[in-house]
Amino acid sequence: MPTQPDVGYWAYSWPLPSAHPRPANDLLQIFDTPIKMMDFPALAGRSMALAINLRADNASAFEIERLWDQVAAFEDKPSMRTLAYRPHLTFAIYDSPEIEEKTAWNAMLSASAGGVQLPIAFRRIKWFVGPPLVLWAEPEANEIIGRWHASISAAIDPAHCRPHYRPCAWTPHCTLGTRIADAKTKDAIAFAKSFDRRIEVIFDVVDCVVFPPVRVIAQRELPKGIP
Repeated sequence: MPTQPDVGYWAYSWPLPSAHPRPANDLLQIFDTPIKMMDFPALAGRSMALAINLRADNASAFEIERLWDQVAAFEDKPSMRTLAYRPHLTFAIYDSPEIEEKTAWNAMLSASAGGVQLPIAFRRIKWFVGPPLVLWAEPEANEIIGRWHASISAAIDPAHCRPHYRPCAWTPHCTLGTRIADAKTKDAIAFAKSFDRRIEVIFDVVDCVVFPPVRVIAQRELPKGIP
């Protein structure tokens, strides 16, 4: 997002402890891949924001998480570790209660139908000026995530989406830090400019969340395959 960071999301672990039995409809078989979902609450006049994301939930995500720790040195307090949500790319954020959870999730499912786990490479660290300054990893051009975003925008009127996630405004990014201290802005930018290696992360889950407080509504693990 060009002027402010993505909100991070906290994910429930699955399966839930036995003290919290799953609803009967929480595990569906769609596109031959299990979909784990909580009951969609009836939230009349929902005041929470809603987001749909592509998440890295495997060992390859450690490369991004190491960058979190490096970027945390420029923050007033670590932002990404505090979120306890793994590296992700956000396709859309909806504040309007007119967009229901099922609507957003169905758009995400439709966009990713037939999709597989996506290896995405990062070569550069960039920043949104803020304030506060936000550092993020720039993914290499990827036709698939562009197509998924276009599908979501076609399914849900972009007028309901936050402006920076609309067609022609969306900047695919993986957030590294959202609380860069003013006194360390120059150092943070110097760090970003000095990044000179390539990392590859496997993004293997799509999900839908509401926030705040952050709560996962549904998630689907993408199967392995050739993108």
